[in-house]
Amino acid sequence: MTGQNYASKAIPFHKPFDLDLLITAAKDKKLVMMGEASHGTHEYYLWRDAISRRLISEHNFRFIAVEGDFAGLYELNRYIKNEPGAASSARDVLRKLNRWPRWMWANEEVADLAEWLKEHNENLPEEKKVGFYGMDVYDEWYSKEVVLRLLKKIDKDLYKKVQKEYDCFHPYKGESWEYARAVKAGKKPCNEATKRVVELIRKYRDELEKLPDDEYFYLLQNAIVVHNAEEFYRVSLDKDDALSWNSRVFHMHETIKDLFEMYGESAKGIVWAHNTHIGDASYTNMRNFGEKNIGQLTREYFGASEVFLIGLIGYEGKVMAGASWGAPMQVMTIPKPIAGSIESQLYRVPGDQFFIIFNEEDRRDKNLSLTGNRAVGVVYNPNRDRAQFVPTIVPMRYDALLFFKQTTALRVIE
Repeated sequence: MTGQNYASKAIPFHKPFDLDLLITAAKDKKLVMMGEASHGTHEYYLWRDAISRRLISEHNFRFIAVEGDFAGLYELNRYIKNEPGAASSARDVLRKLNRWPRWMWANEEVADLAEWLKEHNENLPEEKKVGFYGMDVYDEWYSKEVVLRLLKKIDKDLYKKVQKEYDCFHPYKGESWEYARAVKAGKKPCNEATKRVVELIRKYRDELEKLPDDEYFYLLQNAIVVHNAEEFYRVSLDKDDALSWNSRVFHMHETIKDLFEMYGESAKGIVWAHNTHIGDASYTNMRNFGEKNIGQLTREYFGASEVFLIGLIGYEGKVMAGASWGAPMQVMTIPKPIAGSIESQLYRVPGDQFFIIFNEEDRRDKNLSLTGNRAVGVVYNPNRDRAQFVPTIVPMRYDALLFFKQTTALRVIE
């Protein structure tokens, strides 16, 4: 497609009701996945929020799964469902998030959505309340603590069995990379032990009958996080980037499937993640390296007609990021994109922000070409921005795109 083609398809938006055509295209899908070109941009969070609210309030979507830690963000799920012992506000939950990069979820944009979700859930029966879940593989030591704490309270026998299995990680508490290096040096891996814990919790479901389904899901999913994180860190040391990347991807994909199992096969769900996770990897150079993503896997598993992939991208502006892993967060300037990229093409389209929905005509061979698509991570160096562009067949990778000519940084909760 050319800039001229994009101009004829661009639909400007400034308020939620301007998104009617996008909502109509997405409303009957089983899964609507919304991306972002960075992990620190206000506009991406703001408009994913607006789309999510309409899908939930107008079309009965049941949950939001995000690229975040399961155990920590589950406290936000408790809050929006007003469960006993929940925090007094969304900000109280988000202030306690301390794992880097905390700005991804400890921000005012997420707090605003959480308060709306709580209000939306207020008068709904428990089985109809909308949930909010992390689906990533990180913060595994906290997940391990949650498993042991819950079992100690409800089933001492099972607690002792699980504790014995988790003793395999001694003496590496809180140090997954040290554990992985020890395995590489000859220590026996703990993958069989973590697998047995998951199997035990599944086997004991009848004995754990006092746990309602959502609490049992919380227990089991934390055990699955520990199991899959063990693999992720261990394989990441093998310098096989595809193996490491796919380990996270498969975990997120299985979490989405587990959510549908809990909410029911007829349920509809929403996913928030980076464009590199939701934009179908089959139509990028990721496939050349053996890398998959959840956009690709969900299209394959549920069927492409049941999944709607929305990418969010920008031309230039500000972003919250870190100069290296664990570095202090800072507001950085995103420069103008490289020539020929989808961002530079869309800049020539009139309007400051608009969306495009792709159709079969857009996907005819004569309209397809490989184009750069910028991807900014939590670690970012604007001076090396040229290296951030992923070769992409845009109308195949996404079902729709939201484009912003100027972006601003997230508003972090301190």
